[in-house]
Amino acid sequence: MDYMLTSIKLTVCESRLPLIRLALVVVTTAVMLGALACSPPEPVRIGFLGGLSGRVADLGIGGRNGAILAVEMRNRQGGINGRAIQLITEDDQQDVEIARQAASRLLAGKVEVVIGPMTSAMALAILPQFDAAGVPLLSPTVTTNALTGLDDQFFRVVAPTAAHVFKSAEYHFRENGLRRVVLVWDLLNRAYSESWAGDFHTAFVALGGEIIAEVGFASGQSLSVLAASILAEKPDGVVIIANSVDTALLVQQLRMRAADLRIGTSEWAATERLIELGGRAVEGLVVAQYIDRSSTAPTYLAFRKAYRERFGHEPGFPGLTAFDATNVALDALANRSDSETLKQALLAQATFAGAQSPIKFNASGDTQRDTFISVIRHGEFESRH
Repeated sequence: MDYMLTSIKLTVCESRLPLIRLALVVVTTAVMLGALACSPPEPVRIGFLGGLSGRVADLGIGGRNGAILAVEMRNRQGGINGRAIQLITEDDQQDVEIARQAASRLLAGKVEVVIGPMTSAMALAILPQFDAAGVPLLSPTVTTNALTGLDDQFFRVVAPTAAHVFKSAEYHFRENGLRRVVLVWDLLNRAYSESWAGDFHTAFVALGGEIIAEVGFASGQSLSVLAASILAEKPDGVVIIANSVDTALLVQQLRMRAADLRIGTSEWAATERLIELGGRAVEGLVVAQYIDRSSTAPTYLAFRKAYRERFGHEPGFPGLTAFDATNVALDALANRSDSETLKQALLAQATFAGAQSPIKFNASGDTQRDTFISVIRHGEFESRH
């Protein structure tokens, strides 16, 4: 009898096993779906590429910080359609091969867009990779004419040199009284420096001035020898197209030999590092700027305050232009339709808000942005406009 009861119980239990298994599957599936529903969505990945070490580090670090600030502010507002934004940074070290390797890592990381690079030479080196991948490269500071008017993945929030260098030439001719000028330019960022020098040469000669010599130099070479060769030309002025570090050190060498020599720079040197390194030697230096340092625009003042609170120093032009470039990318990502590529979305929207002025892309991804003239007085950039 006991045997029969045990058999009946086992049979009943066995008959319920499929139902129990089904229930377990349902519960497990529900738990998994619930967990998935509670998991945050994949972040929107964007990259930053710039020189974060070496003599161009002030440019790259300022740009990186501007991008960080834009991403942090957007994430506090909910990201892009509820997705957090992840910024992946790479150091190109102002070296072509290192830049290409860094670009490959960013593309392998499935970034939607890269903010950068910060110099023209690096942009020319890596753009083919981004064209092949169909990923936009949105530069805060690249101004070479070599990238103007092309149907590619390159966008920029500053104008090419052909659109603004005449302003420096006019100031030096009309206000600074220069007539015989030596142009000194960096060979390692040749795509930029040759472009800037060529546009200055054309504009200055058209005004009636003379370019008596053009001297190229490699960053790190003997600047005392370079200064002596420049002054041997007997110029009444020198215009330097180089990074802030080399510019500051070269100006010191020139001032040691010719204290009253009138000297100007391109926009590339216009970071706070120029004044920190140059000291008294850079007093009176005429410095072209991508930033209106006297701006009272509320959006700029709010940006400047936020940047200084976050990083403890002035943003300068790298921080401002990278902040603008990053916000342009984030706005386009937020507003594009499902059927649009990011390049299409950038060109379709075309006009974006900037901290100091609107950014308007033409069909080639180029833009117009004003430049400003400043003079260093009492250790500060004093606007001349």
